[in-house]
Amino acid sequence: MDRRMLMKRVLVGMSGGVDSAAAAYLLQKEGYEVCGVTLRTWDAGDGSESRCCEIDDAQRVAHRLGIRHYALNCVADFSGKVVDPFVRSYLEGQTPNPCIECNRYVKWEKMLYAAKVMEADYVATGHYAHVVRLANGRYTVKKARHAAKDQTYMLYKLSQEQLAATLMPLGNYTKEEVRRIALEAGLPVAQKPDSQEICFVTDGHYADFIEQYAEKRNREIVFDNVNSRLNEDSGRSAGSKEIGDSAGSGAGGLKVPGPGFFVDEDGNRLGTHKGITHYTIGQRKGLGIALGHPIYVKEIRAASNEVVLSDEPALFSREVLCRDVNFLSIPGMDPGQQIPAKAKIRYHHQAADAVLEMQADGCVRILFDDPVRAAAPGQSAVFYDADDCVIGGGIIVK
Repeated sequence: MDRRMLMKRVLVGMSGGVDSAAAAYLLQKEGYEVCGVTLRTWDAGDGSESRCCEIDDAQRVAHRLGIRHYALNCVADFSGKVVDPFVRSYLEGQTPNPCIECNRYVKWEKMLYAAKVMEADYVATGHYAHVVRLANGRYTVKKARHAAKDQTYMLYKLSQEQLAATLMPLGNYTKEEVRRIALEAGLPVAQKPDSQEICFVTDGHYADFIEQYAEKRNREIVFDNVNSRLNEDSGRSAGSKEIGDSAGSGAGGLKVPGPGFFVDEDGNRLGTHKGITHYTIGQRKGLGIALGHPIYVKEIRAASNEVVLSDEPALFSREVLCRDVNFLSIPGMDPGQQIPAKAKIRYHHQAADAVLEMQADGCVRILFDDPVRAAAPGQSAVFYDADDCVIGGGIIVK
């Protein structure tokens, strides 16, 4: 029996899906005192329920297991720490991954806060990964047994404090085994399909969401500005008030660029695009332009509202630069230091042999043995050691 289990209370993040339900069941079966919490992170405003906040399903699972269940409203934090940066990143021509930011700055922060209030010893999730403590005393995540479901890529930004208080019981199971466990336990979500899209863009239409969200945020900014001016002027006469018309132009305003030009690598115009939020690096389909040969999105230039098109060979590069690096298995690297690693430049990318080189400005340069295709600014690159443990990761600059 795991010594960490004896008389320990664990708070399980329950999304309403089969993975977190099975995680709660397995921990309960091992002897932990289990409680469940569901984070309400998104309010679509149209009466629909986001797939990441299916509180009813989580409550049904909790009832089946006979455990306490709580719901925590995190909508404001999620909007400010995840959705706003996601939209701004897209408007800057990048391709962000909001799930990584959500894990670090919303899910774990809120779960650990709730755990402290409830005097729980650990938090747990249904992620396919292992939390391990290395000989150097540091915590990291290690790839799951089920390689196709491994989620370590999404977890590289977690802090040492967060990992030290985290259990991930599904690391040694395949998805099929998890579903079988859930069925045998009589969990009501055992056959529930996996979610496939970002929880707040359930139809997959990113450009439409960004336009609608920006319009909504700009209205809120104008409303806040008006209220602020009214409060400032509360002691003055009505005739002295001057409230400017600044829709979308104040601090925090989101301007969605309209149509612009497709250009080649030399800047020659090739046609008109619908707006940079409709495209991502490496894209071929849906460009709406024919040049008589296959063409791909190589670069997005937000400042000039241009989308650069090229042949496929131009998408490949041996070097990728990362900023905002978070190290897990090691405390850091010295400028100029190089270490061997395997690195992946997106979630479904196969990790490839590379060398990590620390730069003087805190960035990490990845030197791949073989060229990699379509490294997209805004996406994360994650580094692994020979034991499949995460060394760290960062945001791709170029």
